[in-house]
Amino acid sequence: MKKKQRIIIIVLATLFLALTILVQKGLIVSIDNALYERLMVFQGLPMDTFMKSITILGNTIPVLCIACFIMIYLTKKERYLFGTNIIITVLSNQIIKRIIKRPRPNHLRLIKQGGYSYPSGHAMIAIGLYGQILYFVNKKVKDKKQRIFFSSLLTFIMIGIGISRVYVGVHYPSDIIAGYLLSSLILICEISYWHHHRGKLK
Repeated sequence: MKKKQRIIIIVLATLFLALTILVQKGLIVSIDNALYERLMVFQGLPMDTFMKSITILGNTIPVLCIACFIMIYLTKKERYLFGTNIIITVLSNQIIKRIIKRPRPNHLRLIKQGGYSYPSGHAMIAIGLYGQILYFVNKKVKDKKQRIFFSSLLTFIMIGIGISRVYVGVHYPSDIIAGYLLSSLILICEISYWHHHRGKLK
């Protein structure tokens, strides 16, 4: 693992742990609520429809369909790591949610959602799935214009899913940030493992 990657991993892990402590001590609720209120300035039927649509991209069935479709274009080794990363992302999300046990916000909810709030599973999937696709796009797509188009689209989806979860009222902003941090940490570790061990994987 390169020095730069180690530094990024340490920074992501430190930020996630610091944010988790702040959440557990209830020191970030006022900031969460203030950010939510800022976002609600845009509330209205067109935006409601858009946000409810983009949040679906992080739901189980669409994620499974997209993951299966992407695997068609990957090698055997790449499929192994692609699937492993998604599984680790989902499992770590569920484990941490059950440890932290943060209730979901009492905001106006545009969709029904049960379970705990921290960290956001949709935010983690946004990075774990679409972030990993972004990695393969930059690795495999040779045409510069196509690479820029797909990279921009995937980045928009990742950010959009996170914002949508706050907008529809089922997550605090800190849930989203935590999900991004943790899933990015997992993804970078996975990519580092890929570069180090890809010659040994069957």
